[in-house]
Amino acid sequence: MRTEEEMMRLIMRFAEQEPRIRAVIMNGSRINPHAVRDRFQDYDIVYFVTDVREWTKNREWVQHFGDILIMQTPDDGMLIQDEPRESFAFLMQFTDGNRIDLTLSPVEQLEGMHHDSLSLVLLDKDNRIGTLPHPSINDYRTKPPTAAHFLECCNEFWWVNTYIAKGLWRGELYYSKFHLEGPVREMLIYMLDWYIGVSSNYESNPGKLGKYYEELLPPVLWRRFVSTFPDADEANIWRSLFAMGDLFRETASVVADHYGFNYNEGEDQRVTAYLKHIQSLPQS
Repeated sequence: MRTEEEMMRLIMRFAEQEPRIRAVIMNGSRINPHAVRDRFQDYDIVYFVTDVREWTKNREWVQHFGDILIMQTPDDGMLIQDEPRESFAFLMQFTDGNRIDLTLSPVEQLEGMHHDSLSLVLLDKDNRIGTLPHPSINDYRTKPPTAAHFLECCNEFWWVNTYIAKGLWRGELYYSKFHLEGPVREMLIYMLDWYIGVSSNYESNPGKLGKYYEELLPPVLWRRFVSTFPDADEANIWRSLFAMGDLFRETASVVADHYGFNYNEGEDQRVTAYLKHIQSLPQS
């Protein structure tokens, strides 16, 4: 696997030698002062170029960066070919394990551009960018909930619980798991992020999909979070469902108390009783 030094040299030498590239900015976890470094971190790179269309018509240049295992161009099909292109991304996974998420943006965007807080200028041939603030997680801090957002999250969590109970009674494994790992877990993630925000005065960043939960949650809550991941056994899915409810209830109460929100205990109690009733029904 190529080292970080080798990858950065490759990225920068290409930009320095190519006159159509006027500036380079790096974003993402590799410049995040709080991120744990590892070999699989992406290289999030923006090349500011004179004409994006030139780069998207002939794409042989991507081979310069290495042996591509698989690539995505998510902006294909979203842009009309005969109109000027805005930014265009090449997501490149290489066979050696490295990955570059390379975005091509018009150099004109640099004028008055609001830069992501995790931005580091690597090259500025025309001195257009100026000095950026030191990279920080300011743009990635959890946003405090409004009362409406909090209530919507709670209602969605308990509402979709009933789908899972119905699916388990019917023996529909995928239906049950889909809703457990989809909307119910998504609402739990919202609540845990807010809980961490409240507990840290929003100084701690839980990371994408709870990346830093093990570090930021109290050990007992982390263990309870881990217990919400079941296998395909019906009894274990039921246990995980109730574990999610217990964890959601406890953290939601903390968030509600902090902001003076109303946690709908009646909704919680009625749905929990309903789940236990469905669990006890004979399957006939």
